[in-house]
Amino acid sequence: MIQYPRPNGRRKALAVLAGSLALALAGCSGGGDPLENESTPAASGSSTGQALVVGSADFPESSTIAEIYAGALNAAGIEAETRLGIGSREVYIPALQDGSIDLIPEYTGALLVHIDPETNLVDPGEIVDSLSENLPENLVVLKPSDAEDKDAMVVTSATAEKYQLESIEDLAKVCGELTLGAPAEFAERTQGTDGLKDKYGCEFKEFTAIGDAGGPLTVDALLKDDIQVADIFTTTPAIEENGLVVLEDPKQNWPAQQVIPLIADDRVNDQAREVLDEVSAQLTTEDLIALNQAVSGDQKLDPAEAASDWLKEKGLA
Repeated sequence: MIQYPRPNGRRKALAVLAGSLALALAGCSGGGDPLENESTPAASGSSTGQALVVGSADFPESSTIAEIYAGALNAAGIEAETRLGIGSREVYIPALQDGSIDLIPEYTGALLVHIDPETNLVDPGEIVDSLSENLPENLVVLKPSDAEDKDAMVVTSATAEKYQLESIEDLAKVCGELTLGAPAEFAERTQGTDGLKDKYGCEFKEFTAIGDAGGPLTVDALLKDDIQVADIFTTTPAIEENGLVVLEDPKQNWPAQQVIPLIADDRVNDQAREVLDEVSAQLTTEDLIALNQAVSGDQKLDPAEAASDWLKEKGLA
């Protein structure tokens, strides 16, 4: 069993509804479109009389958090199912709006940049307040968790030693000699290559698009020195496993990125919101690292299994 920090005196276990998560998984395990609608039984957490549908973006951490949300809801007697791997915000936000899904785990700063590309907010509280004011009609965020996962510029220990790198300010002095590996959209987003140029004067010699969101392909390219700098999320287990160096971001190119539920306001009732708030109250950054290790490390757990372990450890199942 994965070991997580013990609950710290917050509210204890929710009521248990055994087997519901397995049923939810059975409804989303096929190879078809994750947004294809299916008829579902009534659920007490939905204002529509159907099971709540928890979506995820197309990377393991998002899938695992979605399974945590669904598992907690099912354990509280609120029927929920998951539809995983939907894709980017450009796909899943319209899915929230058209009723294909009812909620999804999000990241505060990245979500705000998506809806307000000109924002310069970095403070966690200010970001959440701005989200509450600026989200599209009928979309709301609930309480944020302490868990945070941010983009970071990551190098090998050898590269850090060679160029004396501790921060992106140090990196800026040698960017012109190095190749950056990151998802293709990194070259187009405000806090990608444009942000590094504007805030630090960092312009890389080359940019290599790698489409696994800082996953194994990116890490492998970094370790082989095909790239010298990589955009890797801070909760990626490969950072510690390979002795990689996360460069500090003193000018805050990336704002606070707390994990937070994004919901359709008219389809998620108060009982379900209380359950999701309880999950957020207990989810930490350390938990994300452990969950990612369980799913993407040597254990290779299914996201639903890792989520189930976490819920039991926290007294939520």
